[in-house]
Amino acid sequence: MTDDTTAPPTDDASATEATTDDASADAAGGSEIVLTVTGARKTYEAEGAPVRALRGANLTMTRGEFVAVMGPSGCGKSTLLNLVAGLDSADEGNIVLDDEEVTGRSEDDLARMRRRHIGIVFQFFNLLEGMSVLENVALPAIVAGSKRKQAETRARDLLDLLGLSDKAKAAPGVLSGGQRQRLAIARALANEPTLVLADEPTGALDSEGGAEVMELFRRLHAGGQTILLVTHDDDVAAAADRIVHMVDGRIVGQDDEALQPAGAGSA
Repeated sequence: MTDDTTAPPTDDASATEATTDDASADAAGGSEIVLTVTGARKTYEAEGAPVRALRGANLTMTRGEFVAVMGPSGCGKSTLLNLVAGLDSADEGNIVLDDEEVTGRSEDDLARMRRRHIGIVFQFFNLLEGMSVLENVALPAIVAGSKRKQAETRARDLLDLLGLSDKAKAAPGVLSGGQRQRLAIARALANEPTLVLADEPTGALDSEGGAEVMELFRRLHAGGQTILLVTHDDDVAAAADRIVHMVDGRIVGQDDEALQPAGAGSA
């Protein structure tokens, strides 16, 4: 956390951020922009010392794109996701998702925005253990106003898609780690979100479970789903169309071209 108390970025760093943002726009190739993050800053107070989690982050994504954000622990990756999801608010900057302003909205408005636009996949699943697998997936749609029968039909379709149809009546606790994360992904897809946010989705899984989950993300992306994923793992990031790199709360560079399969290049 020591680096978070250093001086604000220099003009050179700001220029690097602007260049990165321009490159993001260039990578769009005229495609429809679905997410823009402009100059996002976030500072937390920790034991009286300010921790600058984000220091002017810029990011642009197009519809159907799969972007991985890479960086070491504490660089601001999860904070960026939280701001995009409206789970936290930026001190400065603007975030626009599918032509809707995220910043400056009330908690109720943000909750409605998440139901319309956002599906979140957490590292540690965040499943409701007192509900069945089917109920976990159907709940977001019911909360969003769908009738129970309609929500459960959608949930069964998702469980079938993700290979969990035989677990519909089971409790989440009896599933393997990979199955639990697939269930979490099914829940994230319940309301057909504009954007899926994935925070270290393989971090709590063994190698087999992680590979299984990343193959699922590839399939979802091939079907047109827009995905923003954060990770510190090169193999996980290799599934994305584009990698952007974060250091000390800033996006400092990116790989514009589609990546080779995991393990094809050096770490």
